[in-house]
Amino acid sequence: MNAEKRSVTSRILETRGMPQVITVTAGLFVIFAVFSMLGDNFLSARNMRNLMRQAAPILIVGIAQSFVLITGNIDLSIGSVLGMSCMTSATLMTKGVSPLASVGITVFLCLLIGLLNGQLVAKCSLPPFIATLGTMTIARGIAQIVNNNRNTDSIGEGARAFRSLFYYGDFGGVYSPVWIAAALWLVFNFILSSTRTGRHIYAVGSNIDAARMSGVNINYTVTSAYLVSAFCSCVAGLVTCAAGGIGAMDAGNMYELYAVAASVIGGVSTLGGQGLLLGTVVGALIWSVLQNGLILAGAPVAIRNIAVGIIVVISVLLDIVVRSGKRIRPKKTT
Repeated sequence: MNAEKRSVTSRILETRGMPQVITVTAGLFVIFAVFSMLGDNFLSARNMRNLMRQAAPILIVGIAQSFVLITGNIDLSIGSVLGMSCMTSATLMTKGVSPLASVGITVFLCLLIGLLNGQLVAKCSLPPFIATLGTMTIARGIAQIVNNNRNTDSIGEGARAFRSLFYYGDFGGVYSPVWIAAALWLVFNFILSSTRTGRHIYAVGSNIDAARMSGVNINYTVTSAYLVSAFCSCVAGLVTCAAGGIGAMDAGNMYELYAVAASVIGGVSTLGGQGLLLGTVVGALIWSVLQNGLILAGAPVAIRNIAVGIIVVISVLLDIVVRSGKRIRPKKTT
């Protein structure tokens, strides 16, 4: 029996990226415990529900960035696609288009950005930083132009069902954005962990030349990752639109950072080929707990940004050290 238990434990620990997930989960518990001791309001049922709703869009964009990072690329257009989604859907609804049609058109436009990203990176061999920097600017420009460079009016009472579905709905004591994030995680975690496309995504990130010689369709695989990224960014934009009830031109600002933070804190490698979406959940929760706890503690915005930035840098640095096999060794003295 003990041998069987050790065997199961060994298999879990040998899963690609699982040690990092365990480490960051321990870190989450530590951060959670610290803020629990600093204030009674942190553990209140109301704050926990709000914290989970706050974490939902971060998890959604974290899933987006994780897919791309695992292929060894990056997507800088996530925040702008989110903003384009928010502005486009809100503008259409204020012009009398039904919420369902507005969502459909918005998803289609966002997927076009994802398709463009994939083709620029995979087929045209453009560096992902440059390609997605360009589409980031394009998407932000579309977000600004759809309503003549101004925020939209309220999407109105006709969009009450839309706002309930994407933000204010409460099912079983859990807000609807949490259910949306959970559904997306289940679908895309299955794709990543249990399908051929998922195996190819890891293969491309681990060694693109070896993957190509093994018959992996690089163009299809990389484009698929960018399409997932665009779709998740679109959904996060719809959540943002539902939350405010308007289209805001600055929606999605800094979400590229949030997406990277959720991914790399959760153990997704910036070098490609490694990471689990389970870790992305933990990364999103760490970001949200930090933000929520520091707000309750009265910390200014600058301090909150510095804390997240430091954690991201440390996470990436540790990943590079571990993946390159480097270790800090004391200098030899004569």
